[in-house]
Amino acid sequence: MTSSESRNDAAAVRLDLWLWAARFFKTRSLAKQAIETGKIEVGGQRAKPSRSVRIGDALRIVRGEEIFEIGVAGLSDTRGPAAGARLLYTESDASRQAREARLADLRAARAGYQPPQQRPDKRARRLIRLLGDIDAL
Repeated sequence: MTSSESRNDAAAVRLDLWLWAARFFKTRSLAKQAIETGKIEVGGQRAKPSRSVRIGDALRIVRGEEIFEIGVAGLSDTRGPAAGARLLYTESDASRQAREARLADLRAARAGYQPPQQRPDKRARRLIRLLGDIDAL
């Protein structure tokens, strides 16, 4: 291995390790699972967990209801504090606004639901069962 190859290796980190260090996932195995299920794209293409991430790569990360479109700004293979992890990537303004708008819509949709104050009594359970039977038809 030449010295130029070792410099290139030092300027890259495994994708699953970088996602864990940047605090997008709590464990490396969760990051690996997200990559294998196609929730992570590098440069618009699906990637493998062992793919090398370099500074300047564009990533699209789908995590639950959130979609992040970020650029890699730094490399790390160790998990540190959240403030340090935030320096490893830059998120575009369009991505941030779209993500915040989507979360606001989800919160508004959930705002109308009021959980019951107490457990249903005998009469209410009968009504619930009857309504359940109507749905089965």
